[in-house]
Amino acid sequence: MNADNLALFALDVSHEFAVRVAARLNITLSAHEERDFEDGEHKSRPLISVRGKDVYVIQSLYSDSSQSVNDKLCRLLFFIGALQDASSAKITAIIPYLAYSRKDRKTKTRDPVTTRYLAQLIESVGTHRIVTLDVHNLAAFQNAFRCQTEHLEAKNLFIEYFLPRLENTDITVVSPDIGGVKRAEAFRVTLSKHLGCNIASAFIEKHRSKGMISGNNIVGDIMGRTVIIIDDMIAAGTTIARAIDICQKQGAYEIYAAATHGLFIGGAQAVVTHPALKKFLVTDTISSFRLAPEAHYNKVQILDSSDLFAEAIRRLHIHGSLVDLLAS
Repeated sequence: MNADNLALFALDVSHEFAVRVAARLNITLSAHEERDFEDGEHKSRPLISVRGKDVYVIQSLYSDSSQSVNDKLCRLLFFIGALQDASSAKITAIIPYLAYSRKDRKTKTRDPVTTRYLAQLIESVGTHRIVTLDVHNLAAFQNAFRCQTEHLEAKNLFIEYFLPRLENTDITVVSPDIGGVKRAEAFRVTLSKHLGCNIASAFIEKHRSKGMISGNNIVGDIMGRTVIIIDDMIAAGTTIARAIDICQKQGAYEIYAAATHGLFIGGAQAVVTHPALKKFLVTDTISSFRLAPEAHYNKVQILDSSDLFAEAIRRLHIHGSLVDLLAS
């Protein structure tokens, strides 16, 4: 890959992840400055010429101990704006975890459609393309943005983990609610293809009203089988905890859970250390700083997604195919 016309930036809070991406591309991160002022304002700017370059900016949008999700979003917008003003030819926002993607439709009178507002903000500063991983609702994501959108999937990362561990095993892939059935089905089909066997599917009844979740029925074969619960994210973990409990009561032999994004807020610590759970898989799109160390040692397996993002950047830069990258 000719990297002469490519510039890869990462804002400070995503630096560690971006270093791994850059290493896989055999390039170094481009220099930039971030400066905080005493009144809470800040500025950021590239320290190299980006005129006419194909520019990529990495920033995952979630709150941590140093910056809120809104702080990170604001810094990303200002930096992209500075790149646009500095005459970049094309700017791609690499956002491993895309905030506000869950509020993608009106569920109550006068509700906001925050996903669309977020898209308008990102586009307004001159973003040409956005790349993210496993958004909550793919159709809503694609429809919200007018700029180019590229959607990566973590299912092959999960399958690489499971393949050597689940040979000659009766498996059921479970969606913890009906809204995630398509995601779970895509994973089931790919895993079945790689293992060369038939894998069952199941989903769990779920009703949400005023923050309360109900429904305990499961559709599918669980008894005596290894269960893999698939979801796009874990926040407080209420949905996945219900799924684990129901699968245990239905006689599952072993229970795994896999969620692309691990926010791990509230009572999620108790969920991932559930005695019936063998292993909980997440990717590194969000730092797992909220989890106690023992959760990492005993239950949580964090999968590295930097190679996936690096290869996506390489292919986009040389006008290659992401379809081939995501093919299973």
